[in-house]
Amino acid sequence: MPGSAIDHLIQLLGRLPGLGPRSARRVALDLLRHREQRLVPLMRALEDASENVRECGICGNLDLCDPCGICADPKRDQSILCVVEDVADLWALERARIFCGHYHVLGGVLSALDGVGPEDLRIAKLVERAADPQLQEIVLAMNATVDGQTTAHYISDRLKGSALTLSRLAHGVPVGGELDYLDDGTLGTALKARRPL
Repeated sequence: MPGSAIDHLIQLLGRLPGLGPRSARRVALDLLRHREQRLVPLMRALEDASENVRECGICGNLDLCDPCGICADPKRDQSILCVVEDVADLWALERARIFCGHYHVLGGVLSALDGVGPEDLRIAKLVERAADPQLQEIVLAMNATVDGQTTAHYISDRLKGSALTLSRLAHGVPVGGELDYLDDGTLGTALKARRPL
């Protein structure tokens, strides 16, 4: 039977996204069996991240410096701003290497059920950034969920009357997607957003 230190490790690992109790036990066992190769480097990396990673005061990204590397990059397009829910969404767009503008991380979405209102997100900071005369377009890259679309609608209402172009990500059939495997909502959205060839 595992001891309290092992139980505590398993409980902490089980709180991580994507790890349930079984996965947490397997990870803990692997870390303990391979202490020098995995556990010790992981502990050092976690300590280093805890001490050195900070939130960018401009966009909300996580980096070793403030402002982050994206905000400080003079080659980025100053005229376009992509609004995302979370840092993970920013990292996904950067990984795809398809966006060369700047970002704004909201830190979540509006959710009445979870008690998340506009004051809990970085919406006021977004409105401030929208006043930048260099800015011409804001892309609302919210997830296609009810809360994500509610948040996008709220932001568009807050920015109504500005000279900015507001756009959102397209929704529909993913590249390489097969119609038979798509849900009804995705199919409906794709059909409504059809374009001429």
